[in-house]
Amino acid sequence: MPTVRKWLWWALQLAVASVVARMVWGAIVKNWGEFRSLHVSLAPRPGWIALSALVVFLTYAIQVESWRRVLAGWAQHLSYGRAARIWLVVNLGRYIPGKVWSVAGLVVLAQRAGVETWAAGASALAMQALGIGTAAALVAAATPGAASPLRLAAAALVSIATIGFLAWDRAARTVARLVGSVAQFRPLPLAAVAESAGLSLLSWVTYGVAFWLLARGLGLPGALPVARAAGVFALGYILGLLALFAPGGVGVREVVLIGLLTPALGGGGAVALSVASRILLTVTEVVAPLCALLVTRDVKEDVSVRT
Repeated sequence: MPTVRKWLWWALQLAVASVVARMVWGAIVKNWGEFRSLHVSLAPRPGWIALSALVVFLTYAIQVESWRRVLAGWAQHLSYGRAARIWLVVNLGRYIPGKVWSVAGLVVLAQRAGVETWAAGASALAMQALGIGTAAALVAAATPGAASPLRLAAAALVSIATIGFLAWDRAARTVARLVGSVAQFRPLPLAAVAESAGLSLLSWVTYGVAFWLLARGLGLPGALPVARAAGVFALGYILGLLALFAPGGVGVREVVLIGLLTPALGGGGAVALSVASRILLTVTEVVAPLCALLVTRDVKEDVSVRT
């Protein structure tokens, strides 16, 4: 029976991987076609583009550690290699319509790695809240006129409320009672919240730096300050994330970026950068999990869970 279950699990993973691969390939082909059809003067600099890709990989590394800090706050310990495998693989779930697949995948794979069910689910919720909250803070600081202050404040308040709920003892135990894990559940320490939030904010900054480097790599006319690049990218990313109908935020992110970048780069430059960013991130989101699967050790050797 265990052997049959193992084969069924691998078959399910293969089926899901096939669906994701098809959607990712479709996104790459579509965006590459749009990029080639642009009528804008570009002077590509491969070195800057490669550096942009490296900074994106650094961003993923920071996000993995941010998630590990949340888990550690609940006394759930994953080695960095195993956490990277899980985090990077489930990121591909964003290309499947519905936006729940990456969260569900994080819960399932973390649980299989030894993380308690309640902690896996709560950490997925916490990371979503921290990501949106810190992005809203960066947008407000770097590009204050890019979005409605009311919307940014609302996003930040929802994120703070979510984290506060998980960190509040009475609320935490209410949630635990609903899932039948009162004995194991504990509030998230504020130190873990602060560490993870700091890393989440840093990841948005590095995302912005990568976006700015890509603009330089394309040799676009016009000037794009690095602070504005970071704020615009963060806003486009979170609005795409919140658009439940758009797999991977496709379309929504590009519309936001084009609208905010046109004053600095012109219409053609804004379209070129938004499409190039989509292509770069799609490629890195595929390459990163493949690299993680190749260089990290077997699950049984790589997982260290303490309760």
